[in-house]
Amino acid sequence: MSLASHVINRTVMESNCIIMGPLYILLKKNMKKVEKLIDEAQEIFTLKNKVQETIGQAANQQRRNELGMLTADVTTGDRQKTTAYPVGKITDRDNICQDIRTMLHASKCDVVGIYGIAGSGKTTLAQYVCNAMKEEEGEKEERKRHFHLFMWIHVTQKFSVHAIFSEMLEAASGKKAEYASLDVMQKKLEHELSTKRFLLVLDDVWCNKDADDQNLQQLIFPLKFGLEGSKILATSRNKGAFAALSPEVTCTSIRIPDLKDEDFHEMFMYYALGSSGLVDPMLGELEEIGAEIAKKLKRLSLAARTVGGQLRRKQDVWFWRSVQVRDLLNETTGALWWSYQQFDEHVRQCFAYCSIFSRRHHFKRDELVQFWMAEVFIETTNAVQDPYDVGQNYFDELLSASFLQLGERIVEHGSEVDYFTVHDLLHDLAEEAARGDCFRIEEGVTEEVPPAVRHLSVGSCDIKMPTEKIFELQNLRTLIIDCYIKIDSTDEKVFERMFKRLKKLRVLVLSFSADDGYIFSLPACIGLLKHLRYFAFNVRGRARIIMPNSVTKLYHIQALDNYSSAGVVFTGSKNISQLINLRCIRSMEIFPDIGRLKWLQKLERFSISKTQGYELRQLKDLSKLEGVLIITGLENVQSKEESIEASLAHKDRLTQLTLSWGDTSCSPEVEAEVLEGLCPPKYLERLEVMDYHGSKYPDWMVGQQNGSPMHLRNLWLFGCSRLESAPELFEVFVHLRWFRLSFSNWHSLPDNMERLASLLLLEIHRCPNIQSLPALPSSLERFFLRSCSEELMSSCETIGHPNWQKIQRIPYISIIRD
Repeated sequence: MSLASHVINRTVMESNCIIMGPLYILLKKNMKKVEKLIDEAQEIFTLKNKVQETIGQAANQQRRNELGMLTADVTTGDRQKTTAYPVGKITDRDNICQDIRTMLHASKCDVVGIYGIAGSGKTTLAQYVCNAMKEEEGEKEERKRHFHLFMWIHVTQKFSVHAIFSEMLEAASGKKAEYASLDVMQKKLEHELSTKRFLLVLDDVWCNKDADDQNLQQLIFPLKFGLEGSKILATSRNKGAFAALSPEVTCTSIRIPDLKDEDFHEMFMYYALGSSGLVDPMLGELEEIGAEIAKKLKRLSLAARTVGGQLRRKQDVWFWRSVQVRDLLNETTGALWWSYQQFDEHVRQCFAYCSIFSRRHHFKRDELVQFWMAEVFIETTNAVQDPYDVGQNYFDELLSASFLQLGERIVEHGSEVDYFTVHDLLHDLAEEAARGDCFRIEEGVTEEVPPAVRHLSVGSCDIKMPTEKIFELQNLRTLIIDCYIKIDSTDEKVFERMFKRLKKLRVLVLSFSADDGYIFSLPACIGLLKHLRYFAFNVRGRARIIMPNSVTKLYHIQALDNYSSAGVVFTGSKNISQLINLRCIRSMEIFPDIGRLKWLQKLERFSISKTQGYELRQLKDLSKLEGVLIITGLENVQSKEESIEASLAHKDRLTQLTLSWGDTSCSPEVEAEVLEGLCPPKYLERLEVMDYHGSKYPDWMVGQQNGSPMHLRNLWLFGCSRLESAPELFEVFVHLRWFRLSFSNWHSLPDNMERLASLLLLEIHRCPNIQSLPALPSSLERFFLRSCSEELMSSCETIGHPNWQKIQRIPYISIIRD
């Protein structure tokens, strides 16, 4: 019986019971039992749908990985953006998409603008256009491409020209841009763009009484630098914003059209049902109700995503009908508030916390969940349940309802990292929900900080600002300073006062810059922050940081993130293992007895030595390790048994692993045995083997052992001088997308490379014995040849040569002689 029928029958029965008299009490007790059973059944039904959705999401992610969605302008650098990855469903937009692409190729137009009300899908359309053009360009040779470079910049209402130029320079050069002078940055940008025809996307341009037209006009300066045909694609809520960019350039604007009712209904049902697997007649009934709900959403894409996402989480007729009768959905803000209210209280609290970050701030999933954990926002139902896993579920709930969206995918060190963002309207909602609790200080903001604020982030300030404003905020739980404040020796008292006054802090993130050679000692009174769970102290510049022994008194600490290029010294490093709640360590310092930290998830770097406390076996019981793990000093491991004890094969959450030897103090035979025992987990995505001196591949790399990482995406063999070419590698690792071979004595590449149907990048660096290339897979997009034999390099540049013929169809080719 459906829940709706149950409610009707219950009403009739209770009416009769009033007439029947004494039997009512007995029947009421029985009714409560029945209701409890129905509620339990409903929970099981909802859980089943959630499992189905999770399985579907995993399958979709697997398909995306298999297809290799690397749409970036890939260089040999370690960080590339796949800017503007589409996050929403595009319906009935093919014609307008084609119109915009035509405008961007037309010589008479410098700027193409897309305008429309908030939530109408402007950004999604721009993303779709940008990626369609990237795919089109990717099929051409470099010299034949119309656009050589794509840059995506989110502008916002109160933007910094310096910050935006920094983003442009980073996108153009592939390197982090750190220049204090805007003039210097502009000259660097001019140099980078002078040989390129580019498409610059300026997303969310504002023009109102608060906007500075002079600043807006600076945003189109790159048009003066790039090759003829460079264009700007802009989005805005206001058509007048495009004219404000500059009166000197030609601009064509296009209003994003309203979707037709049937197209909007299709989009809404995509988010509400998807491939739900429901069977008739329930599916038909839900579609009928969904059509009525869709009519109330004013054909706004954001409303379709959020409301549809919440309906998808609870696919039963009774719930959908209760939504259908709500007048609340008639306005966009009402639809968003309704969607927000459907979350559990703890999930709502986690989302409201996002308001302390700037608009379109790019979150890493991991980082955000760690903040939530530090603030004790996550509720577990039993002692066995890990708050981190619950936090991941919260994140997935917000993602499934589009309260968090995929913002960009960045290739970092050869692996894809997803960054998420919050839509502007939803950011407004988060600010409203967190009013009084969360606040952000930004450049140009004159509003006073609420005295009772609990969570504060600072986006623009100097060292005096914390002294004058922040120290009076006695209720602070979060302090995030994400602008780089210049510090020197006179500022050390500032931190002493901070630690003595703000004793309730749970999250403390400090970012500073200092002169090269400067030594900064953090005051010992940091040990007073007894509630601190997340501590990051990062310094830009070659300054040395001294952490006091009192850090080891922060017994609740879960995350330590400390970095300076000149090094961070923990005076109490031998006592770090006392911090048994530590889950994340990001530091250049290597700590002893790390094996005692059973909750550790992020370690990133572990260096082995023969000193007690630094043995490889320290990794044995760290079963929760995930993400990146770099193991150095493997020359200090003496046997296969010792390497097996590290139990790498059982650390299923690891995705990137580096195995590195230092000197040759260990015999090649022992190194071979050690590598054999270091079999990685089967879900590993990236493997680097560095300076291995053995002449034998381990069985897990050549297919003679089950359980090896057969879905490996990225393999780098660096300095493995005794290894010979092995066709078996590409029979085991058939899903490779990147293969890099450096400082190798291979005499040839295996003939079976052509079978690597997913391979996107091939790099050969300082391999003097390779003279010719085998047949290469048609999937290749990037080919790098650097400092190899002159015969090979010349033949690849000689038109008509067999080696030239094998690479000439590859879109991007780089041949470098050092």
